[in-house]
Amino acid sequence: MAQEIMQVSSLPPFMMNALQQDDYIVHDHTHINDPGALSKVTALVGTGAAKVDKKLLMLLPNVKLIAICGVGYDGIDVDAAKERGIVVTHTPGVLTDDVADLAFGLVLSIGRRIPQADRFVRNGDWVSDTFPMSHKVSGTRLGIVGMGRIGRAIAKRAAAFDMQIAYTGREAKADLPYTFYKTATALAAQVDYLVVAVSGGEHTKNLISASVLDELGTKGYLINVSRGSVVDQPALVQALKNKTLAGAALDVFWDEPVVDPELRRLPNVVLTPHIASATEETRRAMAALTMDNLRAFYAKKPLPTLVPECQG
Repeated sequence: MAQEIMQVSSLPPFMMNALQQDDYIVHDHTHINDPGALSKVTALVGTGAAKVDKKLLMLLPNVKLIAICGVGYDGIDVDAAKERGIVVTHTPGVLTDDVADLAFGLVLSIGRRIPQADRFVRNGDWVSDTFPMSHKVSGTRLGIVGMGRIGRAIAKRAAAFDMQIAYTGREAKADLPYTFYKTATALAAQVDYLVVAVSGGEHTKNLISASVLDELGTKGYLINVSRGSVVDQPALVQALKNKTLAGAALDVFWDEPVVDPELRRLPNVVLTPHIASATEETRRAMAALTMDNLRAFYAKKPLPTLVPECQG
C-alpha cells in the first residue's frame, strides 16, 4: 500500500520525481485541510527552510518521521517532535564541500572586492577611472565560528592560502593544530576574516553580536554561510554603515528571501541568495540521502542520518 507523506516546503523536481517513482502519495501542506487525509500522513518531508511546530504536529496524529533535505533543521521543533515519538533526519556530510567552497569564495570576493570590480567593468567606469586597490587574502588571519564538518573543510581550504587559522566552538578539538578561543568575541579580536559555520536555532541566535563586530573592527570582514539568525543583523547593518566593520559577505539573512534594503545598498557587502549547497550534484545527493531515510523508516531499518537530538 502506498505511504502518504506531506511536503512541508517546496522540493526540487528531481526529489518529487523520486517520491513519485517510489509510489508515495505526496500531500502539499498548504492545500490539505481534510482531517481524514491529515490522519493518513505518516511522514513529513522538506528542505532546511521547512517550519514544523507543535501546532502543525497536533494536526497530524500518525506522523512518526520528519525527513529534512538539508543539514540545517532549526525550523523544526525537535522537542515537540520527540514528545510525540517522532524522529527527525537531515542530510549532513554530502553538502560539506559545497558550503566550504562558497565560504571561501566569499572570503576572496569580499577581500579582493571581485563583485564590485565586475560592476566597475560592466558599468564602463574603467574607461575614465581606476578601480581602488583591495586587500591581500593569502597569509592573513582566518577565524572560524563552529569547527564541525564544514568548519574543518573551510580550514582545509584556508591552509592552502597560508592563512593563520583559529576557531571557537563548544570545546577545543584535540586533533586540530589551530588556536582555540572560548568565545566568538575573543576570536574576532584576533582575525581579519571571521567565517560563521554553526547551526541555527535559539542556542546560536545573535551569537555574532555588536560586541563581536566591534572586536572584528575596521579592518575585519564577516562571512556567514550558516543561518541568518546567528548574526545580529541590525547591529551588522549599523557597523557596515558606520564603517566600524570593513565589510561582510552573506549567503543567509533574517527574513529570507526578503533582504534588508540597507544591506542591498551598501557598497562594502557581497550578497548571495542562500546558495551554499546549491549545486546540481550536491542537491541530488541530498535528495538521495533523504530518500534513503524515508525508505529505511518504512522498511523499519536503522535511519542513516538522524539529527543529534534523536540519536542514542
